[in-house]
Amino acid sequence: MRLPFTGLWRHSDFVKLWTGQTISMFGSRISFLALPLTAVLVLEATPAQMGLFTAANSLPSLLLGLFVGVWVDHYRRRPILIAADVGRGLLLLIIPLAAVFGILHLQLLYLIAFLVGTLGLFFDVAYRSFLPTLVETDQLVEGNSKLEMSRSVAEIAGPGVAGGLIQLVTAPIAIAVDALSFFVSVLFLGLMRTPESKPEPPAQQQNVWQEIGAGLKFVAHNRLLRAIAGCIGMLSLFNSIIEAVSILYMARNLDIDPGLLGVIYAGGSVGFLLGTFLPNWITRRFGLKTGIIGGVLLVGGSDLLILLLDRSMAMIIIILVLMTAQFCFGLGFIVFNIGQVSLRQAVTPVHLQGRMNATMHFITWGIVPVGSLLGGWLGETIGLRSTLFLAALGELLAAGWLFLSPVWAWREQSQQ
Repeated sequence: MRLPFTGLWRHSDFVKLWTGQTISMFGSRISFLALPLTAVLVLEATPAQMGLFTAANSLPSLLLGLFVGVWVDHYRRRPILIAADVGRGLLLLIIPLAAVFGILHLQLLYLIAFLVGTLGLFFDVAYRSFLPTLVETDQLVEGNSKLEMSRSVAEIAGPGVAGGLIQLVTAPIAIAVDALSFFVSVLFLGLMRTPESKPEPPAQQQNVWQEIGAGLKFVAHNRLLRAIAGCIGMLSLFNSIIEAVSILYMARNLDIDPGLLGVIYAGGSVGFLLGTFLPNWITRRFGLKTGIIGGVLLVGGSDLLILLLDRSMAMIIIILVLMTAQFCFGLGFIVFNIGQVSLRQAVTPVHLQGRMNATMHFITWGIVPVGSLLGGWLGETIGLRSTLFLAALGELLAAGWLFLSPVWAWREQSQQ
């Protein structure tokens, strides 16, 4: 077993990045609840208006994702991280101030959600592109594991803290805490001292479409990245189908009430957390490809577990099986995600990191609306149970992209 303060815990600048991100992630879990509750409780938003609010936050990935990759590749990444955090902090502060002065309205909330989503997109692409310049290639798995660990802890503890804070000071005022967390992140980013070289200009004058094309071409022509992109795309599509109908299936077909659903999903959060501790050990013992493929298979297998149940079973058995399924999903997804992110960072040149990460982000999130609509249509057409079976089977088949990919070549290198 490794000592607590070895590896990247001794990397001063990584610790600063990790600390700032951890605080920011906890703050973001507050806004995750407080923003929609502001719309619902304070502004009395209708279901249609809530749909617009959700779309406003996710629309930047679809509209701007590929363009952001070009931008990130043209500039140093740390200033982008700082600017994105400052911008999100200032934007979120508008909400409690507007509430105090009585000028908060839904259109303002839509605009802030869209702008915060845009800056979040810049941050996500830039920080995944920045990490390979901050740590060595053989430290990428460890670095991504530590960052995902913070995210998992925030997802477990954050909602409870957020709920209590919202109850105490109201939803709009609670958002101010998230705004402050971004400024704390800026402080830690500003203290980093690792030099970052100026990105090289393109070999020839290119317009933005040509540069986007270069990023897409790089992913499409690299056998390993192409396999990862195919796997991610299939997982995202079929998982969004499951997400569209799974709660409906558990509520109608298994008679699970909302309180029990919360307990069941908490089991998934524990799986996410445990999964952050495993990738280094799995990589050293079995190799990177085994860990990535195993994660995909565990995700698909966990979703098949739901189909073993019916309402005639004892409720305690249904709950235990569903909690096990959610736990295994969280475990498998995190092991897969840390491995594939680390691998694609390792094989991509610095000047293409932004476009590569933006392409993967676009594939992951751009396909979600398609899967959601398809899931609803299939649920109406062939039934909820058949829809869940087909989608879980699709998740398992996503591993096929990786079986024939050259990831095996990284086994020995990842164990060094």
